[in-house]
Amino acid sequence: QIKLVESGGGLVQAGDSLRLSCVTAGRTFSDYSMGWFRQAPGKEREFVSFISRNGLSTNYTDSVKGRFTISRDNAKNTVYLQMNSLKPEDTAIYYCAARFGNVLFVQTYNYPYWGQGTQVTVSS
Repeated sequence: QIKLVESGGGLVQAGDSLRLSCVTAGRTFSDYSMGWFRQAPGKEREFVSFISRNGLSTNYTDSVKGRFTISRDNAKNTVYLQMNSLKPEDTAIYYCAARFGNVLFVQTYNYPYWGQGTQVTVSS
């Protein structure tokens, strides 16, 4: 199976930026499409962004469009989430997820592989 490890979270102020990384191991990274999800306290885990196997197709939830950018480096087995203009409502644990294949899915149950998450806290 593919293993995922996120990093890059932290405590920042509103308007700041963070870049999350998710390093994978165990399988051919380029065979997997990748997603970023987040879970705020007391809320369900929600879709944030998707990137296809070759990185040419991306998708974002409306609340992060124009502020977040997903990318991947298949040579480094890593997917990134660049988060700019952070808002307090972006506070959550951020998870990367992997799915074999290249179809866009936004539901958590479509992703069989998950990292442990990284905390992002945005203060006002």
